[in-house]
Amino acid sequence: MRKILMMAAIVMLMLTGCAGEFNKVLKTTNVEYKYEYAKECFANGKYNHAVLLLQDIVTLMKGRENGEECLYMLGMSCYCSKDFETAAQYFKRYHSSYPKGTFAEMASFYVGQSLYMSTPEPRLDQTPTMQAIAAYQEYLDLYPDAIMKEEAHDRLYELQDKLVMKELYSARLYYDLGSYFGNCTSGGSNYEACIITAQNAIKDFPFSQKREEFAVLVMKSKFELAQRSVEARRLDRYRDAEDECYGFLNEYPESAHRKTAEKYIEVCKRETKGYED
Repeated sequence: MRKILMMAAIVMLMLTGCAGEFNKVLKTTNVEYKYEYAKECFANGKYNHAVLLLQDIVTLMKGRENGEECLYMLGMSCYCSKDFETAAQYFKRYHSSYPKGTFAEMASFYVGQSLYMSTPEPRLDQTPTMQAIAAYQEYLDLYPDAIMKEEAHDRLYELQDKLVMKELYSARLYYDLGSYFGNCTSGGSNYEACIITAQNAIKDFPFSQKREEFAVLVMKSKFELAQRSVEARRLDRYRDAEDECYGFLNEYPESAHRKTAEKYIEVCKRETKGYED
């Protein structure tokens, strides 16, 4: 027990000593010394310490020999400490200040990477996702033979999938709301909103693996819309739903929803025949 207490005391003294040394460095006006200590902190994985030191001197370092390295290291320190939004800003600042600099290509990549790391899950607002996509695309445009080209492409696919899921969640929500009119303030319906959302997603993401799911929602929504239509619009909507079902079967002949499409077609034919008779 005594040995454990002694070890704990030694560790506490070491930590206190390190903290005291860091505070002294933080207060010093010697910019070069502070910079070298920040580099040591970064190398030892003390990224939060590096951030505090570098933020204090980054403006003073501009124009000096190590100015661009200082700014890039500050961005990397923020990134490694998981402050991704701040990191993105410093990487943008580096690329703007040193477009031909030693770290220009990697700074451009890490703008996208930092934004990628801060993107929300698909159900939330995807503005950050759009920003990350734009950043990666800019990186690939600026550096066609980029070192991180393959990873940037992979990230772009991931981010596009996130946008697809956002649209799929929205379309599903409209469909599930169905005939509820509480949010249909402009005279439309949830089924119509589902159709528009799903069709736009198919157009915007034609090669998505979720394409069939969007098509199913369009087909189901058109059928439900026909069944709930007023008399004056029912015939046209049943015909539209029937055409949609045939189109679905042509595109997805092996779909698990084939029987649903065939059942809808039978109902649509019966309903339209009643009008013709």
